[in-house]
Amino acid sequence: MLELQELQQRTDRFLDERAGEMAAFSDFLGHHPELPAEEHESSRLFVEALEKNGFEVEFPFLGIETAFMAKKRRGEGGVVALLAEYDALPEIGHACGHSLHGTLSLYAGLALGQAVEETGGEVWVVGTPAEEADGAKSPMADAGVFDGVDLAMMVHASGGITWTDYRSLALHGYDITFRGKPAHAAAAPWDGRNALNGAKLFLVAMDMLRQQARPETRMYGIITNGGSAVNVIPDFAACRVEVRAPERIGLDELMGQVFDCARGAAIATGTSVEWEKYLQSFDDMRPNPAAEGLVKEMLEKQGFACSPSPGAMGSTDVGNVSYRCPAIQPMMAITERSLALHTREFAEATFTPEAHDALLRGAKALAATGLRVLTDPALRARIHADFLIRDRH
Repeated sequence: MLELQELQQRTDRFLDERAGEMAAFSDFLGHHPELPAEEHESSRLFVEALEKNGFEVEFPFLGIETAFMAKKRRGEGGVVALLAEYDALPEIGHACGHSLHGTLSLYAGLALGQAVEETGGEVWVVGTPAEEADGAKSPMADAGVFDGVDLAMMVHASGGITWTDYRSLALHGYDITFRGKPAHAAAAPWDGRNALNGAKLFLVAMDMLRQQARPETRMYGIITNGGSAVNVIPDFAACRVEVRAPERIGLDELMGQVFDCARGAAIATGTSVEWEKYLQSFDDMRPNPAAEGLVKEMLEKQGFACSPSPGAMGSTDVGNVSYRCPAIQPMMAITERSLALHTREFAEATFTPEAHDALLRGAKALAATGLRVLTDPALRARIHADFLIRDRH
């Protein structure tokens, strides 16, 4: 096998030669945004690039129409998985940067695919659509897709700040429906059972529960159906709620209290209540200091100034992956400006020369991280040992 330094130089050269191609790929996705589960053209472009570079591709994958699994392997060794996102948001397009950091995963994977001929092992590029909705990584993790992977990784674009010890909140999302009895609201309201009152009382009870919840938890909801006529006692009302907490175990306990609020509201209003998930649950992101330290080193070598983590923020289905194998998702600044995600300004920032430069440097950092994992069994062991530690908090 070639020396690590020579392999690294070859990987960097591979990406340098494709810098313009990478920028064009990212910009095309940005100019042609596709909503979650509708990424037909985007996923096809990823698959074509992977097949052209010698990857074995399964597409569609796991019954998900716009997901794919691409692998390149040679003999025994480590297994590194690059996670690629490519869905956009309604009206504001790629305002979360998936066009750019999905492209980054693709080209880092292509670069590692060249190196695996020397290192042995396996390189995966996994197309994971619908992160802004249900999150395809969640059913993939449930199906055991990532079991046995030495490191699953991607970067997420950010504005103004880079950090590697990314943390997220576990998330449950439920539709909660109340059923009552209709009646004429003026002539005989006493004959009715007001489902809307049940929904309103539930939301008030959940607000009261928030007073006793830990400050890092999040609970919020909206009424999605409150009746159709003012002069009719509503016999049906529906809420949509999301609840988040720093860890999955704590989230499950909190969700039980939310359900108790719903039961109590139904008892108080003489209605009935039921609930069902409207999206896949997202797990919190499990720490992996060995892998996070490694990618921090590689990002700093590419000129990124890494800051301390600001703490848990948002939710992602990468968290589900982190419960099945070591996983990281560093946040990488694509601009020096402090821009918020999910804004038109951030979507526009992905097209700039500054963002294209970050794309190239980020791909080099991610490829270098993967290269170290493929070539260093002792490092893989340290990463795996960190994965096995579950009770850090």
